[in-house]
This record gives sequence, structure tokens and C-alpha cells, in this order.
Amino acid sequence: MEIVGDCIKRSTFRSRSFCKTLSLPPSGSMSLLFKNHYFLSILILLCLYTSYIRALKAPFHPQDVLPLLPRQVSWPVLNSLRSAVDLLPTFVGAASSSNKTGEWKGACFYKNTAWMEFNHKNGSEFGGGTLHIKVSDAHSWTCMDLYVFATPYRVTWDYYFLSREHTLEFKEWESKAEFEYVKHKGVSIFLMEAGMLGTLEALWDVFPLFTNTGWGENSNIGFLKKHMEASFEQRPQPWVTNISVDDIHSGDFLAISKIRGRWGGFETLEKWVTGSYAGHTAVCLRDSEGKLWVGESGHEDNEGEDIIDILPWDEWWDFELTKDDSNPHIALLPLRADLRAKFNKTAAWEYARSMVGKPYGYHNLIFSWIDTIDRNYPPPLDANLVASVMTVWNQIQPQYAANMWNEALNKRLGTQGLSLPEVLVEVGKQGSSFDKLLMIPEQDDWIYSDGKSTSCVAFVLEIYKEAGLFDALASSIQVTEFTIKDAYTLKFFENNSSRLPKWCNDADTVKLPFCQIRGKYRMELPGYNTMDPYPYMNEKCPSLPPKYSRPKDC
Repeated sequence: MEIVGDCIKRSTFRSRSFCKTLSLPPSGSMSLLFKNHYFLSILILLCLYTSYIRALKAPFHPQDVLPLLPRQVSWPVLNSLRSAVDLLPTFVGAASSSNKTGEWKGACFYKNTAWMEFNHKNGSEFGGGTLHIKVSDAHSWTCMDLYVFATPYRVTWDYYFLSREHTLEFKEWESKAEFEYVKHKGVSIFLMEAGMLGTLEALWDVFPLFTNTGWGENSNIGFLKKHMEASFEQRPQPWVTNISVDDIHSGDFLAISKIRGRWGGFETLEKWVTGSYAGHTAVCLRDSEGKLWVGESGHEDNEGEDIIDILPWDEWWDFELTKDDSNPHIALLPLRADLRAKFNKTAAWEYARSMVGKPYGYHNLIFSWIDTIDRNYPPPLDANLVASVMTVWNQIQPQYAANMWNEALNKRLGTQGLSLPEVLVEVGKQGSSFDKLLMIPEQDDWIYSDGKSTSCVAFVLEIYKEAGLFDALASSIQVTEFTIKDAYTLKFFENNSSRLPKWCNDADTVKLPFCQIRGKYRMELPGYNTMDPYPYMNEKCPSLPPKYSRPKDC
């Protein structure tokens, strides 16, 4: 039986239909065909073979039919080919009237190019435009390419199934600024390299990272093993240390790694882009009466807001043992004896109290990670994608987006009150670029609309700075440029294992150079306690997985 003219209709930002011609076996044999996994397996092998013969085009790509195989066969293969990272699009070029993109290779179509044509079809003041994208040389008959298109003012998407020239209409430019931007910079084009099926698979991989389940925990562990080469070796029980609080001192550092739930998923992505093997930090402080407290940026208050707070140790530790459902793994990093002796408790407490109740440091959260134009972005991340993600969030939650980056971008640009689209336009007017804007170092003394801003690690290091641990270097070091990895690699911690508390790693056969006090898996802190501070530290450091190598004194 032959079916001709089987039309598939879809709706995006405009509607279109396309037809396909399929030759199918008689209906009575259809169920047998799809139940016969051996037949499909042989067919896939044949396609794998024919895909190497350039003169022949496979009727379909092996990955196109993998989902038809039994789950126990298809999913291990799919998971080896795809991961949550495939949800990120790759920048392939920008199309403008004066700039035809170079040819690029898609996931489906191997030859592609695009260009922009401006028009006044609707009679508006600035007119509109037509993006032409020509796709050809598909690797199979059943594949398709999925694209995202962005300007500072909008983000849209489309997918292409047929080998020909396609068009995407921009009926009207939002303003003169968008018209001028597209005229000179073009419309940014991003390819979903995983294709339609791979993108859906990636969504399936991303979802569990944020779920508070065993599935979510295993997904986070699997992601970090795959993309950071983390080990996750199991420790012998008990997984909670019987701590003697008398052995904890002011300035001792707490490194925390959460591996399930909302914060577990967020920390997993944070670890991947920064190279940090912990996702949260806090610091121990003793008051004048000897009582132990924990200073933390990122404590959730009764209203559900993340703020800076100082909590009694017993309260903080009880929460981590009984109420924190993210399965936190916690390590205590004791200060070196000479630094402990010089730690100015009065100055540390004065600063910590001045920050209590202020919001978590969202303003500078992402900027400590980006130090270079192109060597801090794990592929396929890049500055173009960061700008587009910001644009999407700016449209969905403008208040959240403004809090996360608008003020910080204005400070780097020397402007005030510009929205994200206006920032993207202004940076071009000043003869710079967005990727260069992102790498401008954060300054510790910048005051935002809600006061000074410190992320969890910046808060701890600001206390170190106030307590005198950076000595004369304090004025030339911006701790808001430090990631968590940058913090635990500082040569500030005890380097003589014989001076660690007796209960430190007491039940573990592997003696870590720090004290892990909670967690099923042995914590890793590569580069721990190896780096002396130096002027302008961590302001120009690359951080690419899986090794996250950095040059000296960057």
C-alpha cells in the first residue's frame, strides 16, 4: 500500500504544511515489522554501513529509529550519544543584509547558509525583515534540524525537514534600536546540534537533575562523572561524623555539595561550568563568649527568600542532618594554625553582622565564572548563547533578570538603568562587544540597589579579607571574582594531617587532607590548599572541562 500526500501540519509563529511520500508494507504486516527487533537491528547495521558510502544516502539515520527498539537496548545507546548538555544550542552565525553567514554543518543538513532581507511589507516606521536560510545535503530522509533565532529584543525558533530555501518573517522591528542592531549585527542563529529527537532526549536528561528523588540523585552523579570525571567513591559508614565542636575555630571553611533536588540540579550545572567540586560554602565563627556560629550567604528565611545570615552551629548542623533533603555532602576545611592565630575575629564579626539580612549575591553570581572571551564556556556554551538566554529570561521574568545581571552589566558599561536590550545595543555603540563586557572583573566595593552583593563564597572570602588573611594583597584582590574552587585551592588550610582533629575521617580508610563530616560519597576537591594569593587573582583564568587547567598567575 502506498500513501501519497500524507500532510503534516504544524504551528509555530506562523503555520505551514508539508507533505511526505512514504512507501509502507501492507497493513497486516506493520505490527510484525515493528515487533521484529531483529529486523530493525539488522536494518540499523545496514544504515551504519551505507552511511560510510558517500555515493549512497541512507533512507534514515540509525538514531532516527533507536526509540523503536526495546528500552533495554535503545536507552543505553541513546544515553551514550546524548546528555543534558545537548539541550544547549550552538551559535553558528549571524545573518544581516550586509553579512551572509558562512556555510555551516547542521545535525541533519550538512550544507547551510543564511542572509537577511529588509522590507516594508507592513508599512511600519522601521519595516520588517525576512531571514532566508538555505539547507541542503541531508544525511538521511527522516532527519530535521531545529534552530533558535535571537535579537536582543526577541527569541523565536523553527525547524526544517525539506532540503530547500526556507524563510522566517520578522513582520515588524520593535524599535529603531532593534532595526539598527540587526542591520549591523544581524540575527543570531543557534543550532540544536542534537536535532529534534536529541533535544527531547536532553530535556528528559535535564528534568531529573532537579527532582528530589533517587533518580534525580543518580542523574546528577552521572552528569558529573561524565562531564567532570568525578569519582563518587562510597565511604564506609557511618556517613555522619561524631564531631567535637571544641575543635572547630573561627575561619574554618565549610564546603558543601548537594546532589539532589532543586539546589542539587543547580549546583551540578554550576560545578560543570566553574570546575568546582562543591556548590555551596559557609564559614565558622566564634563569638566573644566562645559560642560557635555559622555565617552563610544563601540561607532560606521564613519567607522562602535566600539571604545572608549567622546561625548557631547547633541549629545549622541540625538542619543539615535532619531537614536538608538535598543529600548534602559537607567538608570542614580547618584554617592553618598561623592564619588562625592572626584571624581578626572582631573585624570578621563586624563585617558579617553588617551583611545579615541582605539578599544572596545574585548580582555577581555568574561574573566570577567568566574571565575570558572564549575559554570559560564548556561547549556548546558561548557569549552569544549567554546573551540569548538572558534575553529569554528578560522576557519571561524581567524582575528576576534585572536582579541577576542588568545592574551588574550597567556597572561594567558605565551606565545606569539600561534594560538588557539597551545594554546590548549600547555596548556596540561604545565599540566593544558583549563577550568583552562579561569578562570585566567584579569589584568588591560596588554598591547595588539593595546594597553590597556577595554570593556564598564571596561572603566567606570577604570575611577572610576583613580578618586580615590576605594581608597587604587585600586591596588588589577582588574576592567577588573567586569561584568555590578558587577558594578551596587557596593555601589557607591545615597542611599537616597530624594536626587535624582526631575525629577527622576517623572511620574512613582513605585519609583526606580535610575533614568530611557528612555524606555517603567521598568528597573530591582537586587542587585543594595549593595556591598562594597574588594580586588580581582569578581575574583572567580559563576553566574548561574536564581538567579545568589554568595558567600560572592568571
